[in-house]
Amino acid sequence: MQAYIHVYTGDGKGKTTAALGLTLRAAGAGLRVYFAQFIKQGDYSEIRALAELGARVCVAQFGRGRFVRGAPEPADVAAAADGLRAVAAALASGRYDLVVLDEINVAVALGVVAESDLLDLLDARPPGVELVLTGRRASAAVLERAHLVTEMRAVKHYFEQGVGARIGIEK
Repeated sequence: MQAYIHVYTGDGKGKTTAALGLTLRAAGAGLRVYFAQFIKQGDYSEIRALAELGARVCVAQFGRGRFVRGAPEPADVAAAADGLRAVAAALASGRYDLVVLDEINVAVALGVVAESDLLDLLDARPPGVELVLTGRRASAAVLERAHLVTEMRAVKHYFEQGVGARIGIEK
């Protein structure tokens, strides 16, 4: 099967949700998925749900569970470096058909991950592994390398009326 690089980016809601939908579809078809979350750390609803899929989906988190404001701290960079090494190993292992790098575009935009390191990872992708990159502010170089780019655009969001993230819907 020919495999491609997807990018889900933009300021609208739904980038991680789209990657999770593809993960669910892939697992349902018997494909094996490695779902790596950058920046994020914690007990999100989707992590609990993915655990129910058993051996078909491996989830790993490479963040500190907080927003990176200003210059990233060394611990943020170290967590992301661990993530890049783990993703490189997952790509090279031959065990996975789909690899998701959730919030990797944000990690690059914030300087937690070097853009050159992500581009090297894209170049090292085996031709049979589908790769998904999510997060706002995808770089021009990443968009150029991708085969599929979807930009989520915010038109209206109840967050603007003060509604916080709700369990099971946004978190």
